[in-house]
Amino acid sequence: MIAGLDGLRFSHWQAEQREDGIVVLSFDRAGESVNTFAQDVLIELESLLERLAMDPPAGLVLRSGKAKGFIAGADIREFAEFDAKGTIGDSIRRGQQAFQRLAELRCPTVSAIHGFCMGGGTEISLACDYRVASNDPSTRIGLPEVKLGIYPGWGGSVRLPRLVGAPAAFDMMLTGRTLSASAAKAIGLVDRVVDEATLLDAAVALVQKGTTRPFKQRFLAWITNTWPARQLLAPQMTKQVARKAPKAHYPAPYALVETWRRSGGGTQALLAAERKSVVKLAGTSTARNLTRVFFLQERLKGLGGKDSGIKQVHVVGAGVMGGDIAAWAAYKGFEVTLQDREQRFIDGAQVRAQELFAKKVKDEAKRPEVAARLKSDLAGDGIPGADLVIEAIIEQAGAKRELYASVEPRLKPDALLTTNTSSIPLVELRGHIQRPAQFAGLHYFNPVALMPLVEIVHHDAMAPETGQRLAAFCKAIGKLPVPVAGTPGFLVNRLLFPYMLEAATAYSEGIPGAVIDRAAVKFGMPMGPIELIDTVGLDVASGVGQELAPFLGLQIPPALATPPEAGKRGKKDGQGLYAWVEGKPKKPDVPKDYKVPEDLEDRLVLPLLNEAVAALHDGVVADADLLDAGVIFGTGFAPFRGGPIQYIRETGVDAVLERLRALQGKYGDRFAPRPGWDSEALRQASATAA
Repeated sequence: MIAGLDGLRFSHWQAEQREDGIVVLSFDRAGESVNTFAQDVLIELESLLERLAMDPPAGLVLRSGKAKGFIAGADIREFAEFDAKGTIGDSIRRGQQAFQRLAELRCPTVSAIHGFCMGGGTEISLACDYRVASNDPSTRIGLPEVKLGIYPGWGGSVRLPRLVGAPAAFDMMLTGRTLSASAAKAIGLVDRVVDEATLLDAAVALVQKGTTRPFKQRFLAWITNTWPARQLLAPQMTKQVARKAPKAHYPAPYALVETWRRSGGGTQALLAAERKSVVKLAGTSTARNLTRVFFLQERLKGLGGKDSGIKQVHVVGAGVMGGDIAAWAAYKGFEVTLQDREQRFIDGAQVRAQELFAKKVKDEAKRPEVAARLKSDLAGDGIPGADLVIEAIIEQAGAKRELYASVEPRLKPDALLTTNTSSIPLVELRGHIQRPAQFAGLHYFNPVALMPLVEIVHHDAMAPETGQRLAAFCKAIGKLPVPVAGTPGFLVNRLLFPYMLEAATAYSEGIPGAVIDRAAVKFGMPMGPIELIDTVGLDVASGVGQELAPFLGLQIPPALATPPEAGKRGKKDGQGLYAWVEGKPKKPDVPKDYKVPEDLEDRLVLPLLNEAVAALHDGVVADADLLDAGVIFGTGFAPFRGGPIQYIRETGVDAVLERLRALQGKYGDRFAPRPGWDSEALRQASATAA
C-alpha cells in the first residue's frame, strides 16, 4: 500500500508502487472506452496528488490503463453542459489546479504516451517533468482546442511555449495540428521515443536518471518568451492567422496570441490570464457552434457499424472522380480494380494515384505496397470478386443503366452496386436493376482526398443493411457518411445549386467575379461561388443545372445556360470564368471606386438557406442536425455559424424571412419562401448532444 493512500478507493485512477519506490499512476476512466477528463476524474486526481505530496514517492509515471489511446482530452459533453449552466470557469480552474499540483510534486514525474494524446492529455503531460512516447503510428500528440473556438485552458498555453519555444508551440496551438512521436521529439515536446513494449521501462529510466535537453532547445524556449520577443513575434503570428481565419469569425487564435503577448509574472499569474481569456471565448457563439459541429461529426462517425463486409472494390470510370475514389480506397487499405473503356484513361488515373500516395505515404518503402492495391482492369475482370462496385461514368441516366445491365449479372450475391451520380434521382437509375435492395448512391465530393463527406443516397427499394454497410465502408476510408433521399441533387448539390445559380446571375449582370467571391468568403464560405463554379467545371455545373433547374423551378443564367466551349471548362482547362495559372485563379482587378451592392451577400446566401428549409421539409435528411452536418462537411459552409438551420435559428426565422421577401420584391419569385418555413424544427433548439 502506498503511504498516504491507505483506505482510499478511486474509480478512475490506479496507483501502484514499485519496489524501487516509483509510483505508476494509470488512468482508466470507469464506464468509458476512451480516457477523457470529466470533473469527477479531476477531483479524484487532485485528491490523489494531494496525498502523494504529503509523502512524495521516488518518482511518478503517468500512463493510460486503456488498451488503446492515452487521453483524448476533456469530456466535451460535460463541457457543453457547463456552458449551459455558466460554470465553465469553475471547470477550467479545477483542471488548472489539478495539473499544477502534478507540476509541483516534489519528485521526478514522467508521462508515458502511447496512442492519441489530445488536449487535456497533452496538457497533463506538459505538467510532468519529462515525456516519453511510443513510436507507434497511432501515437499523435496535439492541442486541437482552437477547432472548438477556444484554446488550451488547463495550463497548456502557458507551459508549451516555455518548453519548446514560441514558434513551435504556436504552430501547434493555432492550427490544432497533431504531431507524431518523432516530430514531437524534434521540437523538444517529447524527451524519448521508444517501442511500445519498452515504454514503461523508458519512463522509469527517465524518473531515475532524468535528461538534459539540448542547449539550443533550452535557449530557444527562453529567448522567444522574453518580453521583447513576445512584442516582436505576436504581430507576425497575428498576420499569419489573419490569412486563414477572420477575427470576427474566429476570435480564439487572436486571443491566444494577445494573452501570451501581454501576460507576464509567475505561473499562477499566467494561469489566471489563460483562464480569464478561455472562459470569455467559451461563451461566444463561435465556440458554441464549433462545439456543435464536433458533435455533428461524432454523430456521422457513429452511423457506420464496425464491419462493412467489404474488402475488394471495383470502380468503373477512371475520370477525375472515379480515379480519385479508387486511389483513396487503395490508400485506405482496400484491394481496388479500376475499369474504363480505354487504357489511356486508367493510365492517367494511375499517375494521379501515385501523386496521392507520394503525398500521403511518408515512408517511401511502404508506397509500392499501397500502389499495388490499385490495379488497372480494362476488361472488368475484378467485377466477380468485388464486394462493392462504384460506378463513376458520364452523368447520363441512359449510359448508367446500360452499364448496370452488363455489370449486375457478374456480381457476387452479396455485392453492392453503387453510383457516384451527383444529381440524377435514383428512381431513374434503378428501373431495370434485378436487386434494387443492394443498389444505392455513394456520392463523393471533389477533391476526394480533401472533402470529408460522402452522401449515401437512398431509394424506397433499398435494404437498410445496404445503408449500414456503406456507412461502415465510409468510416473505414475515413469519410463521414450522411444518409440522404434519392431526389434530384440529393442534399449538398440541391442546396449549392441555387447559391451558385444566383452567383452566376449576378456575374451575368456585370458584378465582378472577385466581388461576388469576396462577399461569400466574408460570410464564411471557404471559397467564392464563381471560383467554385470554375473548380467544379463549367461542364459539370451546366449538366447539373439541366437536371436541377426544372426541379427547383429556376432559370439558368447565360453563364451556365449552355455547355462551355472546348478548352474553357474552368480550372481543369486553365480557362473558365477566370483564367487559371498553376492551379490558381487570376481574378481581374476591381476598380477602386466600384460600389458593392448592399444586398449581394443576402442574394448569395439566402437562396441556400431557403433551399435548406425546403430540403428539410421534403425529408431529404432525417432531421435538421443531419442537414447542417451534411452542408458543413460537404460544402465547407461557415462552421462557426453551425450550419444553415442553426444560422436561421440564431438569426431568427422572422428576420431571415423578412430579408428573403425584400429580395423577392426586388428581384422576383426565385426568392419566394419555399415550403417549410413554418416548421417547428426551425424554431426549436438543436437536438445534438451539445
